[in-house]
Amino acid sequence: MAEQIVATPEIREYVRAVSLREDPLLAELREQTAGLPGGAAMQVMAEEGQLLALLVSLTGARSVLEIGTFTGYSTLCMARALPSEGTLVTLDLNGRWPAIGADYWQRAGVADRIDVRLGDASGTLAALLDERGKESFDLVFIDADKANYGAYYEAALGLTRPQGLIVIDNTLFFGRVVDPDSHDPDTVAVRELNTALHGDPRVDVSMLTMADGITLARKR
Repeated sequence: MAEQIVATPEIREYVRAVSLREDPLLAELREQTAGLPGGAAMQVMAEEGQLLALLVSLTGARSVLEIGTFTGYSTLCMARALPSEGTLVTLDLNGRWPAIGADYWQRAGVADRIDVRLGDASGTLAALLDERGKESFDLVFIDADKANYGAYYEAALGLTRPQGLIVIDNTLFFGRVVDPDSHDPDTVAVRELNTALHGDPRVDVSMLTMADGITLARKR
């Protein structure tokens, strides 16, 4: 059996050179985000944003739910991949960071596809279930506070249509998931979700060793 190649810096640069298609608008937003406190660590990789856009297109998604907006780089990537009548509901705790992305969404011509909901994510998810009903989204992207990942995943399952896709970011969590000395609530929550996903008969699942770990779960 062939082993996975080691992603050396040279390999990563090669992949970026022959695969990444980040345009100037996305690059500008990424650069601005990187200058914020913790911005470089919190934003998605450009390659991940491109993957998310591809997944939206491949699944034919018309309704997307994003749990965790930050400055809206991934929001922009996915909104662009939606059809003109598509909608993307994105959740964040407050409007400070999404306000940065709003200008870029407007400049990209997709602001009308994006619905920002502010407040505690668990409460907003419950409200969305009441408002839109079960199985009302084609794709859900989870990239928020890790301690609540289990709850977000369960809520996402209820809101995702059969054969819909749930994408979960940071499932390797900076490598802490394999560190026996890491017992902080975030690491424990990610470990527990990874274990639960592996045995969950409700989904087909695959973890990608890309970026900080990306797990794809298709609802059966």
